[in-house]
Amino acid sequence: MHEEMPLDDLISSAAQDAGGWLGALPVALVATSNDGMIVRWNHGAQQLLGYAPPEVLGRHISDLLHPGADRSLGRSLWETAATGRGVMGTVTAWHSKGHPLELEIWACPVPDRRHGASAVLVFAADAHAARRIRGSSAVWDGLFARSPVGIGVLDTQLRFLQVNPALEAMNGLAESAHVGRRLAELLPEVNADQMEEAMRQVLETGEPVLDRRRTGRTPADPDRDHVWSCSYVRVEDPAGRPIGVIASLLDITTQQRDHTEAEAGRRRLALLSEASSRIGASLDLERTAQELADLAVPHLASAVTVDVLDSLARGIEPGTGLAGGVALRRLGKAPLTGSAVTQALAPLGRTLIFPSTAPYTQALAARQSFLIAHLDERTVAPAARHSLKPAQLLELGVHSFMMTPLIARDMVLGVATFYRTGPTGPFGSDDVTLATELAARAAISIDNARLYHHEHETAVVLQRSMLPQHITPPVGIEIAHRYLPASDVNEVGGDWYDVLPLSGGRAALLIGDVMGHGIAAAAVMGRLSATVRALGRLDMPPTALLHQLEATLADLSDPMLATFLYVVCDPATGHCSVTRAGHPPPAVVQPDGTVYLVKTPPGVPLGVGGISFTTTDIDLPPGSTLVLYTDGLIEARRRDIDERLGELTGLLAAPQQSLDHLCDSLIAHLVPASADDDIALLAARIGVPSPPPPV
Repeated sequence: MHEEMPLDDLISSAAQDAGGWLGALPVALVATSNDGMIVRWNHGAQQLLGYAPPEVLGRHISDLLHPGADRSLGRSLWETAATGRGVMGTVTAWHSKGHPLELEIWACPVPDRRHGASAVLVFAADAHAARRIRGSSAVWDGLFARSPVGIGVLDTQLRFLQVNPALEAMNGLAESAHVGRRLAELLPEVNADQMEEAMRQVLETGEPVLDRRRTGRTPADPDRDHVWSCSYVRVEDPAGRPIGVIASLLDITTQQRDHTEAEAGRRRLALLSEASSRIGASLDLERTAQELADLAVPHLASAVTVDVLDSLARGIEPGTGLAGGVALRRLGKAPLTGSAVTQALAPLGRTLIFPSTAPYTQALAARQSFLIAHLDERTVAPAARHSLKPAQLLELGVHSFMMTPLIARDMVLGVATFYRTGPTGPFGSDDVTLATELAARAAISIDNARLYHHEHETAVVLQRSMLPQHITPPVGIEIAHRYLPASDVNEVGGDWYDVLPLSGGRAALLIGDVMGHGIAAAAVMGRLSATVRALGRLDMPPTALLHQLEATLADLSDPMLATFLYVVCDPATGHCSVTRAGHPPPAVVQPDGTVYLVKTPPGVPLGVGGISFTTTDIDLPPGSTLVLYTDGLIEARRRDIDERLGELTGLLAAPQQSLDHLCDSLIAHLVPASADDDIALLAARIGVPSPPPPV
């Protein structure tokens, strides 16, 4: 018998060395002398059969068998073991509580050197539990061998003890190459340090770690990165002490690639959606170019420049040929600060000249994106003949480069250039597609801005040409007037004013607003203005004149409406007649500072038809000021019209001032920013003394 270590400790140690599965089965230890008498009965035996040591020591081992059992089987097993052969078998024992218990036993001889005879060491376990353990082991063995999931068993030092065929295939190494080695030693091209840290966490806490990603390359596929989903579970002995880790690995490279591509697709769609809402909303050329650059950084590139044809930036229609080279003006650049790349590039506003052989010119002429996925000294050589900038960008870390022309309505407008630095991979075909989409949206917006400015200037020129160029004040009336075009081309066009001399020293003050925008409204305004001038000189009554204006509108192919205010003044008497057609009322400023809006029937706009117009007579003290205006002066977003009219009369109540100063003050205070609508303003001081004749 082995006296140096208690048998219970030997069994526990053996179970731990075996990896813990033997320890999952409660085992009884019984020792007999060479004549079959029980000489040792451990605690496990007492737990299994219920007998305390004093009840069994000194009894023959066959006495423990069930009364109905075949005692010869038990005796033969003991005798076989006593003769020097280890045996195993199944017997039915009698539990102390009076019920049978089926046991599996393992018996082996233990030589006694002092007496030359053999004692027998018997291990016994519940047969049902043993079969269950064997079944679990079979399931484990089957799972381990056949599972498509990579499985590895590691000890507490994180050295491989066993790997299954699936893990061998994943790592490209046989099991013999794994055993006894750590992951960091075995596969240096994966993130082994992070994985081992996760396994140490499992050993320390007992909490499993799920779906920790291992990335890198293995001998199974040394030329391509893979991604594995790894899970770790601690293995414990019956006392709950950690004895190792089971690792399971699943290669998710394909799923990860699909997920990455799907995420990239969603990001591209989100970027295009944002581009639709952000780029070109202002119809401003410089701002549109900068919006494209800002949007592409950092989602698509590390740095971006946007260059537009210099002729386009100067308001000149772009040409169609690039045979002689191209001049581009830099209107967009991002990031504006904090980037060595953009600091090295030409600043905003700079005009860049490229000869016909330069890559920029060739990219524009080809009308296709130009890609250098991997920028190096060889690929920058063609451009180096024209500029040292490409080599400088290479030194600053630019490793991928792409140019995309800005094309709208089959016309080249400029080019967007994209640069990548740092760990981000090179530009690919998906990036070219995205850049082309962004450039197309920006090009349309840039072209819209070009057309906007062209139409805006046309409308303003037409509008101003139809306004009276020189107004000669009638005798006894002082005149000042202002016209302010709207900032938006869609709002320019319909406002006008005029002063007409009439018989008997009288004068007609008039102001109108065509309810339309752009060039069409300006053209209609011109027709109405000419009609008023012709009819006014005939001294036609105001109501009849307004009906004639309605007839003029009715002759148009597209019906339009217009508001109109017609005031006939006699400066000698101060008598005035006011006729309104849906227009804001005139304001009166008397010499004593009294300010009021003339109360007269508002009427309806010209063009409605079927309505009679009414004339209101008023008498003004000498020196009174009459103020006529269009609604652009008093209308404001989110402001009540009565509140705005109150502001107007409050400004007019200021001390007497020149009419020019009065007009400028009204516009400065009521329209401090760019106008949302045309503004026409006419001020007339009635009954003023005539200036002395020149000497």
